[in-house]
Amino acid sequence: MKNSLAILVLTVIITACGAPNPKAQLEKLKKQKSDLEAKISALEEEMAKSDTTLFKEKAIEVAATALKPQVFKTYIEIQGRVDADESVALSSEMPGTITKINVKVGDKVVKGQVLAETDSRATQQQLAAAQVSLALVTQLYEKQKNLWDQKIGTELQYLQAKTIKEGTEASIAGLQETLRMAKITSPIDGTVDGVNIKLGQAVAPGATAISIVNFSKLKVKADVAESYASRVKNGNEVLVLFPDMKDSVNATVYYASRAINLLTRTFGVEVLLDTKKEYHPNMVAKLKINDYQSPQPVLVVPVKFIQKTTNESYVIVSENNKVVKKMVTIGREYDGMAEISTGLNEGDLIITDGYDLVHEGDLIILKK
Repeated sequence: MKNSLAILVLTVIITACGAPNPKAQLEKLKKQKSDLEAKISALEEEMAKSDTTLFKEKAIEVAATALKPQVFKTYIEIQGRVDADESVALSSEMPGTITKINVKVGDKVVKGQVLAETDSRATQQQLAAAQVSLALVTQLYEKQKNLWDQKIGTELQYLQAKTIKEGTEASIAGLQETLRMAKITSPIDGTVDGVNIKLGQAVAPGATAISIVNFSKLKVKADVAESYASRVKNGNEVLVLFPDMKDSVNATVYYASRAINLLTRTFGVEVLLDTKKEYHPNMVAKLKINDYQSPQPVLVVPVKFIQKTTNESYVIVSENNKVVKKMVTIGREYDGMAEISTGLNEGDLIITDGYDLVHEGDLIILKK
């Protein structure tokens, strides 16, 4: 009896010592389950690949685009206007009545050409009388000077003759200037863009009589926000758009002002235009100034295909007919496109149609 009890106790002790830990047993079973699920999934994929019908039943149809490196650019878009580098509104320099109009709208003129004249008959008569007087006083001066050189006569007589001669010359110069002011003269080469006077019309200084524009020197002027001051420089590439003409031209920034306007907090930029086309002063123009260009070709992805979590950004790509999530680092963005700094490689197939219907690990088939 005692021997039987001892054997029973020993058996219980051995059984208790050899029984596995329930927690360890559970972990072991979970691991076995995970391994089995992985093997099942792998077998299903192999079967699906070998069985076209089964693969098509399980796979989700999507579209994908292979990524290719390209130069990424960003632009600042502002509105400007066409301006003539040389444009003048001429008026008479003195009150008078228009007696001659020598040009009409559209005429080509050169610098110094007389465009119109006002009545100057009274001045011309005064000038003729002064020139006759000048001849007389000049003779008197020369005779008095000869006498003074010979020490004949007084110095006062010589100085009086000299003063009368010089005064008459000054008077003639003043009358000649008055005659010049009676003429409206072009200060530049250009085209007559407007004639606002008529024969017999009374004119006064300050009222525009004739407009001259040099259409061979046109430019686009615009104001850029102060925040872009460090990014807009002389020589920046510019695309100039003319909405009314449905035309565009590639150019460069000819001049970027370094002074900031105190009221508007902007600075001016100027772009020279090719004068072979007929641009019009004050025409509206839109400027797209290139303020950034990637130093070398990079991968670019539409912003709508980039998905974001709290701290990360990722895109969905196709690899071996499976959905793969790739984390990316985004650089600059412009016009719905994003520069990808890291995370993608050339040739990666980014899913563009159906990306919002799949999850990582899903089987997919690409649309043809």
